Order: sequence, then structure tokens, then C-alpha cells
Amino acid sequence: MPVLVIAEHDNQILKNSTLSTVTAALQCGEEVHLLVAGDACQAAAADGATVQGVTKVFLVQSPSLSHGLPENMAKQVLAIARDYSHLLVSATSFGKALMPRIAALLDVAQISDITKVLTDDTFERPIYAGNAIATVKTEDAIKALTVRTTAFEPAAKGNTAPVDTIDVVAGDARSEFLSAVSEKSARPELSSAKIVVAGGQGIGSKENFKLVEQLADKLGAAIGASRAAVDAGYVSNELQVGQTGKIIAPDLYIAIGISGAVQHVAGIKDAKTIVAINQDEDAPIFLTADYGIVGDLNEVVPDLFAKLAA
Repeated sequence: MPVLVIAEHDNQILKNSTLSTVTAALQCGEEVHLLVAGDACQAAAADGATVQGVTKVFLVQSPSLSHGLPENMAKQVLAIARDYSHLLVSATSFGKALMPRIAALLDVAQISDITKVLTDDTFERPIYAGNAIATVKTEDAIKALTVRTTAFEPAAKGNTAPVDTIDVVAGDARSEFLSAVSEKSARPELSSAKIVVAGGQGIGSKENFKLVEQLADKLGAAIGASRAAVDAGYVSNELQVGQTGKIIAPDLYIAIGISGAVQHVAGIKDAKTIVAINQDEDAPIFLTADYGIVGDLNEVVPDLFAKLAA
């Protein structure tokens, strides 16, 4: 049976998380279909048709699907779910809201946050904040999976899969989209940035967090933060990195004033290079970092500015 990937998109292009989910799907089965559901999202479906490994794209458009409400999306997926051996979605906020509903309606066990496909019914996933890896085998006829996308390379493009339009399933009238509030930023998006500069409670104050922002701007990087920095009010919670925030895998991660609690490290362990700046030489972050600088961030960060300017 084929494998179905539920696409996350902005009505124009697929999110990188979906490309990584396709890579995971290709390890579950040879025939991979992509469901693009939304409103006026033909461009996203056309983008999905170019993803290598995708053999067919299903396009469904309706105002009820325009904001990806999980109640409506789950009903739409359920209409075709029994034709597939595996259902996959990225383990983002979109996927974490959607897949539990699908699994419950199908009466199957969801396997969350998979990081490796061992066989078509056996998977690896992190537990205990990434300190252990569980091997999970399921006997369900339909496997409901969310994918930790940092563990899989994004699928390449260059394909020409056919796009088929399917019928809309009536949504759930008990929920509706009211509004969304988002902040526009010229900086790269945290989840997909190649370079991330993050600050922790050791920054000391909201005003001092400008050191992180200035370094990020100098490097063309995204900004992140530890949970302690968010709880202290230095930055808003959409910048939180870690087990209870965003899980990222940039090429370069610079941690400034971050102690390195296990919950934070769980969100950055797939980064290619980790640089830590902390005045406590016994800080746990140095056990994870590739490079460490022990010193006062108020002196080290300005020194970095000078080196970069040179």
C-alpha cells in the first residue's frame, strides 16, 4: 500500500518540514502520495509535485481548510486514510495538533517524533528529553507517525508528479478560525535558519539581550532563547528552543549565557556545530558544545563583533 504525507504549507510553497517528512516516508514505502489541503493553494500543490519521491499529489481546497484547523483537517484525511499503510506529518505544532485526532478516529496508536525508520513497522524515537532512544514496533494496519524533521534530510526537488483534485469533506462547525497575531521579522525563521544565536538567563536582563540581537544581525542569523530567558521575560515564547519549544538543527548554534539544561539540549543536539559562551566553566552546555568560551559575555560578545568587523 502507498504512504501518505500530509503537507504543511503557506498556500504557495511547502514548508521545509514537509520535505523532511517525505524523506522519512520514502523509508516506509516506495510509493508516496502528498495531500495538500487549504484554500487557494494550487501553487503549493504544484510545488509538492516537484518533490522527488512523490508519485502523486492530492489537492483539496475549501475555506474550511484555509487555516489548517486540526478538526477539519482530520476529517479530510480520514476520508482517504484507509487506502494507506502509513500516515505521516511533521512533528511541528501543525502536526502535533492534527495527528492525535487522526489516530484516535482510526483507533490506532500514534508514534510520535520518530527519528529513524528501521523497518516499515519499527521506528526509533527519543524519550526522557533525548537521553534515551526507544525502539517502537506497531502491529496497527495503519501507522500514524509524526516525524522529527531535524533527523531527516529534506527531499530534493526536480520531479513532475501528477496533481489530482479530490472532494472536500464537510468541516467541524464546532470550531472556527477567529484571528492570528504574528510578528514580522527581517531575520531568518528560527526553525529553518542555518545560523542561530540564542541567549539564556545568564544574559541578565531584557535590555542586555540586545547583545544577542546584534550578534545575530551581524551573522544574518535567527534568534533563539532558552526557556529560562523566556520565563524571565527577555523575549517572547515563539523564540524558545528546546524540548518544550522549537527543535532545530542549524549549521551553527551559538549559545550565550545558556547553562545547558537537558530540556534545552534536546532541542539543539542535531546542530552541526555548537558554540557556547558562559562564565561558568562547569556549565553542562560545555559537554554538548563543539567549541566553548569561558568568560563574561559582556566582554566576549563585543570581542566577537571586533573580530567579525576585521
